[in-house]
Amino acid sequence: MAVKSPCIELCRFDGKTGFCTGCMRTLAEAREWKKMTDHRKHQVINDRARRERKLATP
Repeated sequence: MAVKSPCIELCRFDGKTGFCTGCMRTLAEAREWKKMTDHRKHQVINDRARRERKLATP
């Protein structure tokens, strides 16, 4: 079964972290999503909480 994209169509990339404030992917990850293996997609999704904390850190 295909891994669904975490995109919520709120694409704004943070200048400090490089993460999209909507889906927490980097620009490169968002661009390459369709070419990624399911394993890699799960890694990106599972890293969301860590990325959110990093984004919230001043």
